[in-house]
Amino acid sequence: MDTTKKLANGIEMPRLGLGVWRVEENDATNSVKWAIENGYHLIDTAAVYKNEKGVGEGIRQSGIKREDLFVTTKLWNADQGYESALKAFDASLERLGLDYVDLYLIHWPVEGKFNDSWRAMEEIYESGRAKAIGVSNFHQHHIEKLMTTAKIKPMVDQIELHPTFTQEPLREYLAQEGIAVEAWSPLGQGKILENSTLVEIGQKHNKSAAQVIIRWHLQSDIIVIPKSVHEERIKENFDVFDFELSSEEMKQIDGLNINERLGGDPDNFNF
Repeated sequence: MDTTKKLANGIEMPRLGLGVWRVEENDATNSVKWAIENGYHLIDTAAVYKNEKGVGEGIRQSGIKREDLFVTTKLWNADQGYESALKAFDASLERLGLDYVDLYLIHWPVEGKFNDSWRAMEEIYESGRAKAIGVSNFHQHHIEKLMTTAKIKPMVDQIELHPTFTQEPLREYLAQEGIAVEAWSPLGQGKILENSTLVEIGQKHNKSAAQVIIRWHLQSDIIVIPKSVHEERIKENFDVFDFELSSEEMKQIDGLNINERLGGDPDNFNF
């Protein structure tokens, strides 16, 4: 399996990375450093996580060349709008201690603002300070509304996605549009790690349920960013390129879907 996914603009994005949602600043530094030491090249953060400084410090401590990393951050809801988005991006770069990010995302589709935010995103992209731009938590109708004023189509949509919430209709639409799918909460926030189907499949391959889920994402053409603050778990989550799920096993995991959303609803959120 290729370890990268080619985005619509030709940029290669790693398929497996580290997420740092709900990770404290100091923990983020260690997690990022450990991840890079264990082969990760994709790091995903956001302004609202309040750990961009820690992420930047982890990158510096790792000693990795900047061009060998793929760093994502996101525009928070309170900063949406054209001018405020430009300022928020500058602030994120400063906290990260970087000259550019590889991917900048609109975190949530704030009604009445995301089209103006996107205009700022396009400007940032054209300046070269974000190598790719995209959205997060956008349904099909949000993307269609965005495209009424956009010059550039989003390259990525980062959405809640795991075996009990597979989002197949949205994934089909994104595939048709050439927009890469990225999963947040890919392990279902840990709630499905004891699922008997996943455990049994893991036993056949001498892998954990978490590794099975990560492999399912990868074989489903989904970019995936599991979170951990434990070095052993970070290492384990990356150890998924030496086995393959059969088509029958993939179907079994697809069959776990119950449309169970664990996070906010993009059509009805208040934050």
